[in-house]
Amino acid sequence: MNFKIPFMTYRRFATMGSLALLIMSIGSLGFKGLNLGLDFSGGTLIEVSYEEAADLIEIRDLMSNNGFDDFQVVNFGSNSDVLIKVADKNGDSQLGDVIYKFLQDADPSTELKRIEFVGPQIGSELRDQGGLGMLVALGMILLYVAFRFQYKFALGAVTALAHDVLIILGLFSLFSWDFDLTVLAALLAVIGYSLNDTIVVSDRIRENFRGERGFEPHEIVNRSINQTLSRTLITSLTTLLVLLALFFFGGDMIKGFSQALIIGVLIGTYSSIYVVANMLLGLSITQDDLAIPEPEGAEFDDMP
Repeated sequence: MNFKIPFMTYRRFATMGSLALLIMSIGSLGFKGLNLGLDFSGGTLIEVSYEEAADLIEIRDLMSNNGFDDFQVVNFGSNSDVLIKVADKNGDSQLGDVIYKFLQDADPSTELKRIEFVGPQIGSELRDQGGLGMLVALGMILLYVAFRFQYKFALGAVTALAHDVLIILGLFSLFSWDFDLTVLAALLAVIGYSLNDTIVVSDRIRENFRGERGFEPHEIVNRSINQTLSRTLITSLTTLLVLLALFFFGGDMIKGFSQALIIGVLIGTYSSIYVVANMLLGLSITQDDLAIPEPEGAEFDDMP
């Protein structure tokens, strides 16, 4: 399918939109921070089941009456299964047994499925190592794209990836969604997904800069984006269908994971079209930047 959409005509509006989202994200992260899950903050997770549908309001009141204030009570899978998350910075490994005891006292039919405990020290280590892993991934991508294409493409690619990650983090902070290890895994998956799309678009831009003559840089970039647009849309739509199925039917355990990936696919598709292209044009990409260097001594090959 041959698209002729003038993407670069609207690139200034796209830039303003990206800046607004980034300012919102950085502001929310700075003032509110992330609502860290037990994986990072430390605490106890208890899964219990009942013979009939559980009354979540009654369980929450029971938790409050027993002195707990930082906790979550949600259904897990079915309306008779309940997941309780309790933040605990003191690192009390027996807290799960205490909670299960007063739950069973209130309803003898309560059945314990599992108890998981994460100490605050382990949680902080997971958080620091996860953040370091993301920074290392971005650094390796910068080196790869610089080697594979050219440093202007590398700056564009890393800017696009940082743009995607910051906006996802900002939305999780703004709406106080739980940020746990599954969401961190989703962020790394978004980096891979967005990079793949960025490489496809960048490769076409490079080919057209080398092959097309007599066109302005923004015209070549616009043509390249339109040539890869059908592939981008098909990939994004099929991925979104799977992620929407996971979000609605996958259960609470992977809800954050699918939620972060849905946002990442949408933002990543946008950034591979506009952020990378804007960076290339802002860095004044030219055909000379992408010219294939002649082999050493080639000037003497045609001499008699």
